[in-house]
Amino acid sequence: MQEYRRPATLGGLVLCIHFIPLREHNVATIPITKRGAEKLKAELHRLKTVDRPWVINAIAEARAQGDLSENAEYDAAKDRQGFIEGRIQEIDGKLSAAQIIDPAELDAGGKVVFGATVQLEDEDSGDQVTYQIVGEDEADIKLGFINIGSPIARALIGKVEGDTAEVQAPGGVRRYEVVAVNYV
Repeated sequence: MQEYRRPATLGGLVLCIHFIPLREHNVATIPITKRGAEKLKAELHRLKTVDRPWVINAIAEARAQGDLSENAEYDAAKDRQGFIEGRIQEIDGKLSAAQIIDPAELDAGGKVVFGATVQLEDEDSGDQVTYQIVGEDEADIKLGFINIGSPIARALIGKVEGDTAEVQAPGGVRRYEVVAVNYV
């Protein structure tokens, strides 16, 4: 890394200021399914076109009421504005770093990969469950969407039909047989 020096004066003293260029940050990509990216884009659109104008109007109305120091409506609107702007920045950042994956276009040769829908059978109980491996923002276990970083997803990655995955659960090790792998 190269340093740059620039002389400067301060009250007759000559100072040498060091400028060290920042390293380029390699932003890691965030895997997200096509459906998940569309949901984030829809939320971003709503925040920018509905919520942001609404809160700006609410702030203007609260200001019109006079004294801001004791105006709870103004404080609430400013808090809401902060939340909205923060969420807009968060979604923009996620979408700019997103690697959008359409599971229907995957050809992983029957292996469990990000975006795959996996049918499992619990070897102890015989219960069958179906999960799709998705990104962090899309995960909802009740709907069958599991985060790529979850223990069960990590245990399943790379497996094929007939393989057994061992998952460390709070109640001990659970064994699941991979019954089917689909890319839908």
